[in-house]
Amino acid sequence: MTEVAQSAEAELGGLLRSLGVRRGGVLMVHASLGGTGAAPERVRDELLAVLGPAGTLVVPAFTPENSDTSRAYRQAVAGLSEAEATAYRRAMPPFEPDATGCPTMGALAECVRSSPGAVRSAHPQTSFAGLGPGAATLLRGHALQNHLGRRSPMARLYAADAQILLLRVGFEVCSAFHYAEYRTRPRPPRRTYRCVAGDKGNWIEYRDLALDDSDFGEIGSRLPDGMVTVGEWVSRAVVLCRVREVVDHATGQMSRYRRALA
Repeated sequence: MTEVAQSAEAELGGLLRSLGVRRGGVLMVHASLGGTGAAPERVRDELLAVLGPAGTLVVPAFTPENSDTSRAYRQAVAGLSEAEATAYRRAMPPFEPDATGCPTMGALAECVRSSPGAVRSAHPQTSFAGLGPGAATLLRGHALQNHLGRRSPMARLYAADAQILLLRVGFEVCSAFHYAEYRTRPRPPRRTYRCVAGDKGNWIEYRDLALDDSDFGEIGSRLPDGMVTVGEWVSRAVVLCRVREVVDHATGQMSRYRRALA
């Protein structure tokens, strides 16, 4: 490990405490460790140390790779022939809660998901993984037709007044804003989703809201200053906020200007 990486890891705990991460609380983390040199295991351990033994760490463990209705799939088959795309689809592995990785969520999320004692919710596309005494309760029950709504762990994170840590990433990836989409009126349109789960070739289909993250960065930029605490770690911003506050504010924003754009 380089001296830079050692220094970064040593600084992280102090930064998290100064930002206001609650000891004994629930913390949902979106992170990008690229370029830091920090080992995801060490970052995980720093987060758990700041949270303390009564605290719970949660990460998104989404798996768009096993769906043919996802952006990840469209990117993967772009430029392939029809035969190549068909072969690719047939070879797509099914979602298995205890085994399927979440590579697009970053090294920290995959580290938490694969840690001994980790709990994972059951949704084949938008699961969450967690460590700590509250993980099993927060992540139990995740309805197939409810990616991130009232029958998902996101609703329980909201009820628990969890904090959100954006560690070197922006609000563009803040999945809590999707919960605001379920709370807007009128409701967004619905669409069909497909993914493979359980066994290879076992494709399932269901309907849910047409989730849209294209304006999440803009929504985040409009949050009041007092709603976010900002620091810096390895040359990028680190943001701490509360699920309940930012979701309530985002719901109001979406209800106003998304309706105006419709």
